[in-house]
Amino acid sequence: MSNLDQALSQLAKRVELHAATIGTEEAAKTSVVLPFLQALGYDVFNPAEVVPEYTADAVGKKGEKVDYAVMRDGEVSILIECKGMSTTLSEKHLAQLYRYFSVTKARFAVLTNGREFRFHSDLEEANKLDRRPFFTFDLLDYSAQAVAELEKFARDGFDLDNILAQAERLKYVSAIKKTLTTWMAEPSDGLVKLVASDVYDGRLNSEIRAMIASGIGMALTDIVRDRVRSRLNTALDDTPSEQAAAQPLAKAETVTTEAEIEGWLTVKTLLRGTVAGDRIVLRDAKSYCAILLDDNNRKPLLRLHFNRSQKFVGLFDGEAEDRQPINSLDDMLGFAERLRATALKYAA
Repeated sequence: MSNLDQALSQLAKRVELHAATIGTEEAAKTSVVLPFLQALGYDVFNPAEVVPEYTADAVGKKGEKVDYAVMRDGEVSILIECKGMSTTLSEKHLAQLYRYFSVTKARFAVLTNGREFRFHSDLEEANKLDRRPFFTFDLLDYSAQAVAELEKFARDGFDLDNILAQAERLKYVSAIKKTLTTWMAEPSDGLVKLVASDVYDGRLNSEIRAMIASGIGMALTDIVRDRVRSRLNTALDDTPSEQAAAQPLAKAETVTTEAEIEGWLTVKTLLRGTVAGDRIVLRDAKSYCAILLDDNNRKPLLRLHFNRSQKFVGLFDGEAEDRQPINSLDDMLGFAERLRATALKYAA
């Protein structure tokens, strides 16, 4: 795991544990934003790299300040405007960045509340900040791909041409994801008509329209679920043998069920890129099934409490086991960041 991955994981844990006390702008700056810049390799105490309260005279606004300016070769490269974590970011918060962007040589502007970092540029019109971000990084919900995109902004790897080449693609990917997410909940009339033209030959009345709209949402959800399960199936390559994966594991008076094996494989998949798969070991017991790092009971990653009608998973990113109820194995995907934090705790 890279230094950036580790730093982001620690920041994510801080945000998760102390969000209530990082509600103000100043708290977000010192607790999250400055460490975020440090994670990207910038010396936040060197005014040649990071300038706090940066002032540039904009038209009609004298002496107004933006929270931070990241400098490269003596010129402004990235402008950063911070809000408190209690703030829900919206377009209205871009006002200062919008003015400053036009009077500096900055190519990027970041609006953040300490959890979300929204990256903007001037992809639509030169020297005019786009209203829509081309990339958003959420400290409590990010993927390995998002980290790879963020790493392009690191001090040592910063490549303006490369970032701009990818930014256009990211802008549309982000917009498409938002649209598809909306369609999963409530498909548009245009989409319903388009799908209906392929799957239904009769007249499109209100009842058929509603049925197809419901079917679209269910189908999109199933596609996402199938992709996740496909990734889980690839984890079978890490098991000792196909026969072992296919048969329940017996140990003393315990029997490891298919659900527990799938839970173990889910953990292995979620921790890919954090720890090697062969270090994640399943050890069953009478009352629960333990998933350990290095087969060491002092390094519990997760406990599966599946021997009851209400299933629980036990998490260990805190001082003691934290049992969380789940209704299906799919619910385990929501604990990915906590699992990574646990694995990193043992590696520290």
